Amino acid sequence: MKKAKDVTNAKVKIIPLGGLEQIGMNITAFEYGDSIVVVDCGLSFPEDEMLGIDLVIPDVTYLKDNIDKVKGFVITHGHEDHIGGLPYVLKEVSAPIYATKLTMGIIENKFKEHNLLKTTKRKVIKYGQSINLGDFRIEFIRTNHSIADAAALAIYSPAGIIVHTGDFKVDYTPVFGDTIDLQRFGELGKKGVLALLCDSTNVMKPGFTMSERTVGKTFDNIFAENTKNRIIVATFASNVDRVQQIINSAHKYGRKVVIEGRSMVNIISTANELGYLNVPDNILIDIEQMRNYKDEQLVVITTGSQGEAMAALSRIAASIHRKISIKPGDTVIFSSTPIPGNEKSVSKVINELSMKGAKVIFQDTHVSGHACQEEIKLIYALTKPKYAVPVHGEYRHLITHAELAEGMGVDENNIFILSSGDVLELGQEKGEVIGKVPAHGILVDGLGVGDVGNIVLRDRQHLSENGLIIIVITLEKYSNQVLAGPDIVSRGFVYVRESENLMDEAREVVNMSLDKCFHNNVTDWGKIKTEIKDSLSDYLWKKTKRNPMILPIIMEV
Repeated sequence: MKKAKDVTNAKVKIIPLGGLEQIGMNITAFEYGDSIVVVDCGLSFPEDEMLGIDLVIPDVTYLKDNIDKVKGFVITHGHEDHIGGLPYVLKEVSAPIYATKLTMGIIENKFKEHNLLKTTKRKVIKYGQSINLGDFRIEFIRTNHSIADAAALAIYSPAGIIVHTGDFKVDYTPVFGDTIDLQRFGELGKKGVLALLCDSTNVMKPGFTMSERTVGKTFDNIFAENTKNRIIVATFASNVDRVQQIINSAHKYGRKVVIEGRSMVNIISTANELGYLNVPDNILIDIEQMRNYKDEQLVVITTGSQGEAMAALSRIAASIHRKISIKPGDTVIFSSTPIPGNEKSVSKVINELSMKGAKVIFQDTHVSGHACQEEIKLIYALTKPKYAVPVHGEYRHLITHAELAEGMGVDENNIFILSSGDVLELGQEKGEVIGKVPAHGILVDGLGVGDVGNIVLRDRQHLSENGLIIIVITLEKYSNQVLAGPDIVSRGFVYVRESENLMDEAREVVNMSLDKCFHNNVTDWGKIKTEIKDSLSDYLWKKTKRNPMILPIIMEV
């Protein structure tokens, strides 16, 4: 007979590997005994100083080091900041994936591009269904978000029940599917919830988040007022409910719909195939067919609501889109709010569109997919957790969330504001941070994953700010006589043709450095290069107050 586990001494570890102190790259490991379950595996987009970087994915060193314990990835919903890291991480940590139907459809689209479909085990889970993964049992609970099929998770461990909300809001009138299963949260609260990991994205906003349906009414009004012009709507590709409402308004006012933007086309086709979109017959047309219709008969749904340089709307605004160009009188709707950091890019696109004669609308055309304070309080009231662990947010969000949790009756000693990489151990008696694991973002640049680090970024920063000077010298073998040079090449520092005096003097400085080295019988090329760099750097700083990267190249003949 199996001995029952002593729950009083059981302890579960919660290890966020990303998603804290930032928006994006959400991934959290839950560990008990020989079992690790990973919730979500997202990516984040590069910060301004990450020059040339395409994406940032989580550091999964801890999972690689404990690969035998990893039982699977459980995904809450299909947004990039929750699934975008999967294709990269699964090449290092191969484990089954569990997700709801639409979420899995979007993941499979990604896997096709990365040739992972045949090698990765996948299982579609329904709301209310539970899966056993080692020492854990995971239950999927229906929630609302800005994408259908979002789920919260009840994670049953020998130490107690942990509730992870995922990204959520409380929407009593969702566009697709049913409202959030508040009853289940209440039932879990009665059983006793050990810890609540709750979405912090909108925790600084009081009140309730508006229902997604309110945007539909705004669209109807805009369509009713703009009966003679073409309408272009930019929104997030993954906001399937928003696309549904645009299609509804287009159908109501007799317009055809063009879907533009690669990610938009992929997600809309997946949602349509799986039955998450209700598209009237013959309403969708190909971009090539636009010329067959008048402007007042057309709606274009496109990507680029965040001002991304290569997204369809940015290319349309900059007149470099091959198929669509702005006409005076076009109505362009931004159906999103700029993510912090994207405000300048969005303003630039709005200005470009306005200069071309477009009417730009961005008021009341978006509602958030995240819970505000009153909805978060509701989840606390229903679950009554012993411990609170705010997740999904920058530090300012986590601090505000901690205050809210304390106001809802959670002991301040039981509220943990973690950093990515912290190892939090929770038991019935106490909770404490017991260690740290690697959790730095891995930079993706083109096909290179992790091959660009801080030193390379520092060099890129240096080059971008101060430019580059290359000094080429040819020396005779053995005698070290200068046969050619020094030739100086400037890139991004000064325009050589207009700075001949500076270049001539720089050449003199290099010659003097060489004479000094040879006079002192220095033959080591490394030392010669250092001497050239130091003396030329001093000279250029005195002359220009600039500090370019200096690259001496010595050739031997």
